[in-house]
Amino acid sequence: MSSDFEGYEQDFAVLTAEITSKISRVPRLPPDEKKQMVANVEKQLEEARELLEQMDLEVREIPPQSRGMYSNRMRSYKQEMGKLETDFKRSRIAYSDEVRNELLGDAGNSSENQRAHLLDNTERLERSSRSLEAGYQIAVETEQIGQEMLENLSHDREKIQRARERLRETDANLGKSSRILTGMLRRAWECVVLL
Repeated sequence: MSSDFEGYEQDFAVLTAEITSKISRVPRLPPDEKKQMVANVEKQLEEARELLEQMDLEVREIPPQSRGMYSNRMRSYKQEMGKLETDFKRSRIAYSDEVRNELLGDAGNSSENQRAHLLDNTERLERSSRSLEAGYQIAVETEQIGQEMLENLSHDREKIQRARERLRETDANLGKSSRILTGMLRRAWECVVLL
């Protein structure tokens, strides 16, 4: 099992090294080669995602007591993948800015400002999206807890009602017993008086 994981790890390391190298070359390539390189990197990123999924499946099959080390490695690989995707986005934005500048004859300075502004907005959107997802998750969990509490309260209410009903029955039985005992005492008293 761990040998499969290690094989996937090696493939992932080689692939991410290639992707990193290609991403760094994208801005310096001529337009035709850039387009081809971008398509190539997209394909390799998809392969890297598939390798991560395979490694994740392998980790799930490892016994829980040995899983910790592999889980930590998976976290770092996922972070590395996220960094690669961010670098690739930046590289593509630089590439599309250059293409636009070539077509429009625009100065590079405003392009840099627009790119920086776009990256800031993208990062803000990603943070907001993560915050919304976390808030939604908390709301779902709160709803589940509330539902469980309502069910528990409903069960408790039924128990209290049953206990109250038994108490009434017991009270009624005690009343009957009291009347019977009073009648028996009265007869016993009459018998004593007659003697």
